[in-house]
Parts: sequence; C-alpha cells; structure tokens
Amino acid sequence: MVAGTEFSLIRHYFLRPAHSAVLGMGDDAALLQPSAGQLLAVSTDTLVSGVHFFADADARLLGWKALAVNLSDLAAMGAVPRWATLALTLPAIDEGWLSAFAAGWHECAQQAGIDLIGGDTTQGPLTLTVTVLGEVPAGQALRRDAACAGDDIWVSGTLGDAALALAVLQDRLQADLADRAVLTGRLHQPQARLTLGVALRGLAHAAIDISDGLLADLGHILERSGVGATIEFAHVPVSPAAARFALHPLYAGCVLAGGDDYELCFTAPAAAATTIEALSGRLGVALKRIGRIEVQPGLRVLDAAGRTMQTGRMGYEHFAA
Repeated sequence: MVAGTEFSLIRHYFLRPAHSAVLGMGDDAALLQPSAGQLLAVSTDTLVSGVHFFADADARLLGWKALAVNLSDLAAMGAVPRWATLALTLPAIDEGWLSAFAAGWHECAQQAGIDLIGGDTTQGPLTLTVTVLGEVPAGQALRRDAACAGDDIWVSGTLGDAALALAVLQDRLQADLADRAVLTGRLHQPQARLTLGVALRGLAHAAIDISDGLLADLGHILERSGVGATIEFAHVPVSPAAARFALHPLYAGCVLAGGDDYELCFTAPAAAATTIEALSGRLGVALKRIGRIEVQPGLRVLDAAGRTMQTGRMGYEHFAA
C-alpha cells in the first residue's frame, strides 16, 4: 500500500529519472537547458472525465492517450519531444487505477523519448492536464500561417475511425467485434506522428494535427494563411473498418468532422508530391493528397461527381450552442 499523501503518490507512481533535465521532479520547479540553436515548442491540453473520456475508461489506455494527444501537437510543429508535466485531479486515491494509468503514461513516454519533470496532484473531479515541451531548430517550425495558393493538401493515416468508434460505444452504430476493435483502438490509443513531423521540416508549408476534425482544423490553416481550399471527399483516406459504414448517415460527418484522429494535415507545393510519396514509403506512414489550397477564401468539399457537399458542422467545439 502507498501512504495516501500527495508526495508519496507522486514518488511511487510517477517519479522517474529525468536524464534530459538539469533538475527534474522533486523541487519547486524543474530546470531545463534547451539545446543550442533550438526553439522550445510548448503545448497544454486538459482532458475532463465525461467530456473527453468516459468515466469508466481503461486507466492504462487513458494514461497513454493523455500524453499522446499532446505529443501530436509537437508533431504538428515538427518538434522533437523533450519534457512533460502532468497535473492530476483525482476524486480519491485508487491504487489500482493509478498503477494502470502510470503504466500507460510511461509506456507512451518511453516510446516518445520524453521525460516527466513535474506537475501537481489535487482532489476533485477526474481531470488530466498535460504540458509538453519539445525542440525544433530555429526557423524550421511547421506553422499554420504559411499555406500558399497552389499547395496540395495532404493527410496522414486514416480519418474517421475514432469518431465512428465513439458512435459504436454510444450505440449509434453497430459493428462486428473485429471492426469494433480497430475503431476503438484508434480512439483510445492514438499514435502521434512525431517522426513524420520532423521529416516535413523544409518540405511542408503549413501543418496542423487533426484533433477536432479535418474541416475544423484545416479551417485554422486557411484562416491563419488567408487562403481557401477544395477537398475531394473520395480522396480522404479511411480504414477498411470505417469504409464499411460508407452508406450510413453518420459516415461523412465522422470522416470530415469527427475529431480525435490525431493525424497530421499539411500543405506542400505540388512539386514536392514525389518526395512526399517517397517519404511515405520510407516512414511506413500512409500519406494521401486530398485537395488543393486556393486563392478564393472558403472551404469546399466535392463529392465523387464534383458537386459541392453540404457538410454541416465543421468539427468539435467545446462551447458550441
């Protein structure tokens, strides 16, 4: 049994040597030394029980996801992860839950090569707040404000799996056991595209990770860059499990606006297409052209016949009416 105090909890479940920090966990603040010529990329996300995950979510998978969704932000900037902090608000100390959560967190952290350097614990409704810090060479960060008219629009992986998984878990869709496993795996254990993000430095003009839905997140690039875009829905990549729902009324919305994909959407000059296709093979990450950046403002989605689709909502919005 772990003594039920904040500091013993931290020591037992989360204290690990932080080899990349001058001073890691255990003091009033961590001390960090960025590498020469590097800028720090910093991102924070909060996950709230009942909003971002089910109250009975698997603790190990939740530990993984809490970190992975933040790492995805670093991937979108072309940054290499270095350090993280974790603030845990817990209803009570549940040692089984904490052990599983910490195992998932440390598994993801080890895979990404990131050190946990501090954070906080307090009592209250289950809430997870994670801050990640990464490094990117000065002048090489991927940003949202550099898309150019004529750029191709690319996405990694497949889209819609996580949103379809949520619909299955909410009994709005029925899936067989194999498809259910594929879809829920994408929802509960996303893979941050860190290697891809680094490889896109100097190749992509603009990038973003798809957390709130393709239309919403691409919309941020368009707004920041002052451009428009056309997407061909038939070119948006989906998994075989997702494709089996192609005739369902929920399908298009899940693929275009469902969110929780944590894939990268990026723009690049048309001349870079061959290089990007080769990059896809080298990294073993599917990369698909889905449209083009245009001078005319607005975001248009075309169906297979070239007609403009009515897309409805753009993506997830916390404070939507």
